[in-house]
Amino acid sequence: MQNQIGARKGLSLSDPRVRAWLFQILTVVAVIALGWYLIHNTQTNMQHRGITSGFDFLERSAGFGIAQHLIDYTEADSYARVLLVGLLNTLLASVIGIVIATLLGFVVGVARLSSNWVISKLATIYVETFRNIPPLLQILFWYFAVFTALPGPRGSINIEDLFFISSRGVNMPGASMAAGFWPFIVALVLAVLAIVLMVRRANKRFDETGQPFHKFWAGLALLLVIPTCSVLLFGNPLQWEVPQLKGFNFVGGWVLIPEFMALTLALSIYTAAFIAEIVRSGIKSVSHGQTEAARSLGLREGPTLRKVIIPQALRVIIPPLTSQYLNLTKNSSLAAVIGYPELVSLFAGTVLNQTGQSVEVMGITMAVYLTISISISLLMNWYNKRIALIER
Repeated sequence: MQNQIGARKGLSLSDPRVRAWLFQILTVVAVIALGWYLIHNTQTNMQHRGITSGFDFLERSAGFGIAQHLIDYTEADSYARVLLVGLLNTLLASVIGIVIATLLGFVVGVARLSSNWVISKLATIYVETFRNIPPLLQILFWYFAVFTALPGPRGSINIEDLFFISSRGVNMPGASMAAGFWPFIVALVLAVLAIVLMVRRANKRFDETGQPFHKFWAGLALLLVIPTCSVLLFGNPLQWEVPQLKGFNFVGGWVLIPEFMALTLALSIYTAAFIAEIVRSGIKSVSHGQTEAARSLGLREGPTLRKVIIPQALRVIIPPLTSQYLNLTKNSSLAAVIGYPELVSLFAGTVLNQTGQSVEVMGITMAVYLTISISISLLMNWYNKRIALIER
């Protein structure tokens, strides 16, 4: 009898656990019903308008050229190839922008805390200026007021007959694989592994004996000696081609198109202003007693900042820094206004106009950006856990 009463009482709505499970089940059912309604409504509207659905269009020939492609591409390639080209162009601009913005943001953030009045005020002016101008306007400024205003190829700025800066972009020597390329890559990997093992051994030795080891110089030597031996044994890993002016444009080598440079610089400078404030707040969050303790041990200001303050400040810096990396990656879609061939411009723009597969194209585009953003978040969260304080 008591067990039956207990069972009936366990299924009562007065039990918080029962209510929690009930609300969760109702929420899942509501989400599934809403998703089914949206899918059904979309399919019905597409059928009424005679719009076919499916992803077969990805296998059709694109029929248009792309100004910048990191992999081989011709007009006869498929729309799936266009998707890959746009994705790689987006990742290229995002990765380079993240690196530049991080380095510049850290420098400006530390400069804002400088005891030098001029340096501190210049850093403040930088932050307050660039973070308050919309990124789209900055992209347009760099593109129209700077890069497209440069002289044409015939009047380009010549740097040692190797680099040519014009309104068509920056032409530079281009590299291609030679006979010693793969041996050089293997030697480079071996050098990195040797450096990792050396660092671990040096840290273990320091913990056991307290004797320091010049890890930087030893690592630099390994990084130079091992790949150099590969070059001496197997030959140069790369062969270089210098751009030549033929007719009205340059032929050969590599070229950084104006759209790419305008996008990368604008997003880097814009995001660096926010990163600078994140770095400044992170450094300020570290107790001043840490600085006093470092000085009492005889550490100078530079080593104190590098070895004591910034490692502790990173625990505060990393979470908001992740948001800035995500913002920079998503803001790369603004490049569509200047014609940079990134994911939105190529796939959600040109491919959508040619095929009319709006649902599929937009679904793929959103899924790709979602995947990139989640990947960045997972990587930064993993690093944040690595540097987190572990309570004893």
